[in-house]
Amino acid sequence: MARFIAARVFGDEFRVVKIDRSAMEYVTKLTSLYAQFRAVGVNYNQVVKELHSNFSEKKALALLYKLEKATVELAETGKKILELSEEFKEKWLQK
Repeated sequence: MARFIAARVFGDEFRVVKIDRSAMEYVTKLTSLYAQFRAVGVNYNQVVKELHSNFSEKKALALLYKLEKATVELAETGKKILELSEEFKEKWLQK
């Protein structure tokens, strides 16, 4: 405390650090979501391997078609996340 007061008296620079809690929360949740995306990718590879090894070709193709639909939806969600992140970045940089 004494060092702080002495520094102010003798003209040292005083810095105020503001923490934007909404930005911290957003980054935390985005990091968590990224980890979940990676886990989905790992599971995706495992599912494809199991489909090819445990089902007939016709059944595996039918199941892969369903998986492909879900993957497209996931990709669209990823694009929305990127768009929202860009909006957030633009707003944050304007402050």
